[in-house]
Amino acid sequence: MPNPVLIVGAGPVGLTMAAALLHHQIPCRVIEKLPVPSDKSKALVVWCRTLELLNGLGLAETFIQSGLKLTGGNIFAEGERLVHLKMTSDESPFGFPLMIPQNLTEKLLTDHLAQQGVVIERQCELTSFTETERGVTCLLQHEGTRDEVVETPFLIGCDGAHSTVRHMLGMEFTGHAEPNDWLLADVHVDGPLAREEVSIFWHDAGVAAFFPIDRTRVRMIADLGPVTGSLPAEQPTLADAQKMVDQRVSAGLTLSDPVWLAYFRINERKVADYRQGRVMLAGDAAHIHSPAGGQGMNTGMQDAMNLAWKIALAITGRGETEALLQSYSSERSAVGDQVLKNAERFTTMATLRNPIAQWLRNHIVPLLGSTQFVQDKIRDDWFEISINYRHSPLSGEHWPAFGGGLHAGDRLGDAALVSGNAGRKSSLFEICDSRRQTLLLFPASSEPHALATLTELAATIDMRYPELIAPRFVLPGQGTADASPAGADLVWMDSSGDLHHRLGVQDPTLLLVRPDGYIGFRSQPADRQTLLSHLSSYLK
Repeated sequence: MPNPVLIVGAGPVGLTMAAALLHHQIPCRVIEKLPVPSDKSKALVVWCRTLELLNGLGLAETFIQSGLKLTGGNIFAEGERLVHLKMTSDESPFGFPLMIPQNLTEKLLTDHLAQQGVVIERQCELTSFTETERGVTCLLQHEGTRDEVVETPFLIGCDGAHSTVRHMLGMEFTGHAEPNDWLLADVHVDGPLAREEVSIFWHDAGVAAFFPIDRTRVRMIADLGPVTGSLPAEQPTLADAQKMVDQRVSAGLTLSDPVWLAYFRINERKVADYRQGRVMLAGDAAHIHSPAGGQGMNTGMQDAMNLAWKIALAITGRGETEALLQSYSSERSAVGDQVLKNAERFTTMATLRNPIAQWLRNHIVPLLGSTQFVQDKIRDDWFEISINYRHSPLSGEHWPAFGGGLHAGDRLGDAALVSGNAGRKSSLFEICDSRRQTLLLFPASSEPHALATLTELAATIDMRYPELIAPRFVLPGQGTADASPAGADLVWMDSSGDLHHRLGVQDPTLLLVRPDGYIGFRSQPADRQTLLSHLSSYLK
């Protein structure tokens, strides 16, 4: 058994990192310098793509039962609703935003880890580390008194915006501070405010936005105008928050029972590289951005999901360590850049001060926002289902120039399937293996000879990479698996043909799906040699 991976930081990213590693049967330790968990709500939303990944860990339903599903979002100005955005999608079984305060997210993840024997080691700090040829030697200080030397194969810094690990690496956290101060109020609200929708009010003096936390409580944030000096030493009062609402919202809302009141500023910063040798950064340690769009925590949790399966292959000796770890940095750094741009763009639009710019915004946004294309684009970006790794070194293709379909690097998505034997209903998410890579084989017909060729290919891959790749045959139409030499438990029917159409299957086709649900390689016609060549670039 290898030494545990050391995770620094017990926020949602560090806890997700631990849960994902355990899912891949990799031992880990989580240390946290704070003596108790935070009681603050902080990040509020878990998006569709994150729920899909949590589903692979068996946690999606636990989260859904504890949160509030949102149905829509609104933008108001001058007493009128400019845009209503439908915040649900049929492209995923988790096609909705789930409102759940960060302290509850952390509790659910902590409880999950405890059930598997991992307890957060609190009041424990990383004081130094040195990378060796085979790992990282770390010095830990427990409760300010006892020192411990730890050998770990990998050190992962999930320790937030002021990351100790990042500082020790000497990495630059480049970027800038947004020019405005902000007020935050987690409160109860009386008045005509949608309880299952986000409501944003644009006003000449600034923006006021309301985000449901649960059925009785909301978060209100309002910008206070350009930065003029240090943030006030005292915390805002309920009266300060009410003043913002009275000025900017025409609906007659009354705030009460504050749970959390604070002033804050927004920073947009990011490291250039998410790793240095055997030390990785994830979450706010690597990137921080505007809370607009609620992408920060989700981006960090997806960092963890991206990294965990790669570390598992490296630790077990089944993967090329350098190729896998560098793919983590290149893939997630590109995502971080995009999230920064989108969040900054949305924040800038919401905080316009120039009257002409405000007038143009208030008249152009309703026109654009009424189109289905724009609504779909905004929703898919926020849901994070548009994220792709097309330019990743782990993405490859052997595909006709005009073949169409999803590309290598794209999220695969879900589809309805039926067992080729018993007729049991299932889904693509269910049959794809979240611990291994899944090789989807499409004969493009139910003829025995078509199946036989792909069955031989699957046997070759299994012999070369035993227990690393799970084959699944997907046949068109309503047939059965009786003629399949692969066995009925591996054969599924795309009864509607929707999956074949979406993937552009015309001839015998193969798709290699990563444990995190992205297409790693596709080939049409299915070609064994190009698949083997692709796999050899990062597997042993």
